[in-house]
Amino acid sequence: MGAFLRHQHTLAAALAVAALARAPALAGVLEQYKICGGDARVTCVIDGDTIMHQGLRIRIIDIDAPEISAPKCAGEAALGHKARHRLRDLLNGGQVQIVKFGSRDEDRYGRKLRLVVVNGRSAGDILITEGLAWPWEGRRHDWCRALGQKPK
Repeated sequence: MGAFLRHQHTLAAALAVAALARAPALAGVLEQYKICGGDARVTCVIDGDTIMHQGLRIRIIDIDAPEISAPKCAGEAALGHKARHRLRDLLNGGQVQIVKFGSRDEDRYGRKLRLVVVNGRSAGDILITEGLAWPWEGRRHDWCRALGQKPK
């Protein structure tokens, strides 16, 4: 990812976090997030950019993380699992705020589009910094190409 794009995303994340004081938020009081599985999907992590929070399905608005359910190559699957576990660890590491940000409330799958903030910092920004996600650019990222792998 280019330095300009990283800077642009960091600036957007900083502005979004600054807006927290004015925006209504769902605040988690140090809830325990697990990896989603089976029928128990109340407060858990589905993948690197989708969570369940108190029964509400939330798509993290500012990132694209690798797919787990339908990866296009082995590298994407492996990185997707790392992103999911890292997101779980982040969410369990402090005060979580889930904030409506932007003009759209839901995506085409009915997921709520929200900024997820942990201890005052965008969880998406952290995942991007650690190479586990890319800034959302309106479409999915080609993880296989970025990893130098051919799709299945």
